[in-house]
Parts: sequence; C-alpha cells; structure tokens
Amino acid sequence: MLLCVFLIFLIDAFIFPTLPELFFIVGFIYQPTLAFGLQLLAVAVIAEIIGFTTLYWVVEHIHVPRRIKNIVDKYIKFLIVSDERALLINRVAPMIPFAGAFISIIDDWKFSKAMFYVVIGCILKYGMMMLMSNFFFEYFSSDDATLYTLLFVFIIIIASFAATYIRKRKSGITDD
Repeated sequence: MLLCVFLIFLIDAFIFPTLPELFFIVGFIYQPTLAFGLQLLAVAVIAEIIGFTTLYWVVEHIHVPRRIKNIVDKYIKFLIVSDERALLINRVAPMIPFAGAFISIIDDWKFSKAMFYVVIGCILKYGMMMLMSNFFFEYFSSDDATLYTLLFVFIIIIASFAATYIRKRKSGITDD
C-alpha cells in the first residue's frame, strides 16, 4: 500500500495529475491507524520531493524557449501570489500544473523556498485529511467511518476544482 501511494504521488508530481487525495485516503482506510497514517504522510512527502525535484532537474537541463518562459511568467502574475507561496495555495486551488517545471522556469523563484512550500502544503493538506479520517475511525463504526472519510475526500476534491474554476474565471484564464 505504501508503494502504491508513493507511485501515485510521484506520478502526480512528475507526469500527470492522479487525484492523490483519493489514493491517500484509500491507503489510510486499508489500515486506519495513526501510525500507518504517519507512514503514508511520510511516503507522500518523499514522493512529492522526488517528483518535483526530478521535473525541476529535467527542465533545468533542457532549453526552454523564451516564449514559454514569457507565458509562464504572465500566467504566474495572474495568480493570487506570484512567488513561491503560490505552491502552498496550489494545494487548495490547483492552478500550477507540473510545479517542478514552474520552479525551474521562473527566474526569481528559489528551489529551496519552493520545496519548503511544497512540503509544508503536503503535510498540512494530507495531515489534516489523515487526522479527520482518524477521527472518523475512532468515533464511528468501520463502515460509517469509511463512508464519512470518502465523502470528506470527495468534498475536498470538489472544493479544489471549484476554487480553481473560480480563480480562473476571476483571472480571465481560459482552457483554450
């Protein structure tokens, strides 16, 4: 289960979005203990660090055309914050796909500062999800806890999509 969660988070950070929230919680439901939840959280953080760092390294070692850099710079300036803190907000409203590439492309972003926000965001988001799920399993029957946990995760996913949609509309960003 830990390897599965690791791979999902790695793929999410490096290749394409995978809804890691759902896999994280399915992993927790598999063994709903705080100790296992902390292991899942550690695996998620490590996978994110490896995924973001790998994508950062790849982009650092290829030539990114100036036109792409300009598009990325304009895009980042549309967001609520245009520095590394955007990666923290990205946990709530995912607006920065392939963040490792963004970290590399944006000239005034520092890798260490960006990674700090990636790690803090991962710990806060998935730690909160784990604690809420743990609460459900402590105070409800196993079936009810599973249902409440899955509903909780779906609410988080829907809220993230809604926040992204609203932010895109306010910024004038389209998917065209």
